[in-house]
Amino acid sequence: MGDALVGGLFAHGWPEQSVVVVESSPDRRAELAQAGRSSVPNLAEALDHLAGAGAGTAAAEPVGVVIAVKPHDVPAVSREIARSGVARALSIAAGITLDDLDEWLHPVAAIRAMPNTPALVGAAASAVAAGRGATPADVDWAKAVLSSVGTVVELPEQALDAVTGLSGSGPAYVFLIAEALIDAGVLAGLPRPVAHDLAVQTLLG
Repeated sequence: MGDALVGGLFAHGWPEQSVVVVESSPDRRAELAQAGRSSVPNLAEALDHLAGAGAGTAAAEPVGVVIAVKPHDVPAVSREIARSGVARALSIAAGITLDDLDEWLHPVAAIRAMPNTPALVGAAASAVAAGRGATPADVDWAKAVLSSVGTVVELPEQALDAVTGLSGSGPAYVFLIAEALIDAGVLAGLPRPVAHDLAVQTLLG
């Protein structure tokens, strides 16, 4: 999901020097380098990179961080962000509440989001909810990040469970429909590859 967001930002004209991926794994950093993604091992290096790139608009904007790690890694990552001096953080980690983010990230403004896997093809449906310290400008920044890969709505946090059920889990139900259509085509006498192509294109249309 993080890689999808980076690709979306570049596709929407964000300068490459304004986006840095923090990745602790050397192997993953090598993969990112092969894909043309700028990456560093830790947040301190990312901030140094942004400061060094800092001529122009990127330096004038408050620095924001997207938390795109496994949920069990969020507390440690958030506390590192809180010590870094960045202005705002957007978490796309599933199941991590704003109360927890506000505690771990303080004094950094926290925004929580629920995107979905169609972000990988620029067709995401995402919702954001603002933490206690988040300003309208912080929310606008988060929405700008997520809108690079699809549609974004702002909701109170209590609505995010419904969002998770609808758009977060929705793609799985569409895949189930696709499988059912393919099987139905086969039962009606079509070769499976033909049924696959017709069902997929029907859903795409």
